Amino acid sequence: MSRDSFLAQVKQAAEAGRAWRVHTSAMPEGTGYVGAAGDLCDRVAAEVEAVGGHAHLVDDDEAARRALVALLEQYAPTSALCWQHPLLERLGIDRILAERNIARHDHTSLAPQSHEQQRAAMLAADIGITSADFAIAETGTLVVCSKPGHERVASLLPPVHVAIIERNQIVPDLFDVFSVASRSARGRTEANSATNSTPTPTAKERTESPSRSVPDSSPDLPSSLVLITGPSKTGDIELKLTTGVHGPGHWHVVIVRRRETASN
Repeated sequence: MSRDSFLAQVKQAAEAGRAWRVHTSAMPEGTGYVGAAGDLCDRVAAEVEAVGGHAHLVDDDEAARRALVALLEQYAPTSALCWQHPLLERLGIDRILAERNIARHDHTSLAPQSHEQQRAAMLAADIGITSADFAIAETGTLVVCSKPGHERVASLLPPVHVAIIERNQIVPDLFDVFSVASRSARGRTEANSATNSTPTPTAKERTESPSRSVPDSSPDLPSSLVLITGPSKTGDIELKLTTGVHGPGHWHVVIVRRRETASN
């Protein structure tokens, strides 16, 4: 069959298919919403453990630093692939790594290098240190929106992934992620006045109180959005569960309950 004949058949089949469109009606608001009851930090920690990860629930920034240092001592990396994220900078990630002679690779340091140099540095990284755009309490899932400085490779390539999140990044349900993110993608520019003591309203809460202001802390929807639930696992080979085949085999989530306040 010639190329033109093949393409003509594809076109004919596509045109025929358009005659059988699927018509759907709008689903009622809240359909399928599960959410998470109780303290969302506790729920995320429990779900992270349930899916094979390791949760480190800490009270403040100083405790988060100690948790990160303990993990660095445990795995003894020589290089780290890092996000450029306000939470990591607030914790002093540069100083923590430098004090332990751990090379830091991030968007700024890698951008001037050749493709071959970038590839070599990323493949050599022993640990990936990131935050997340959201954490879903219902399933212990991290939502990672890929963009410059927040490369998905940091959470996928190194054998150890450490994610540090805080309370105001946690939402109860997956529906809340898309609800908040889609508002941002539509160009809403309202200043984010929310604090850690004022969590992001859930989809259910917005339905019950539509006049409530919704903070926009999320970026516009990216070309790549990754949902991370537990360490890499596969059961493709003889139906035996194997960890760490397609990504990090060790997955740690440090959860900061509250932001550290500056002293006078």
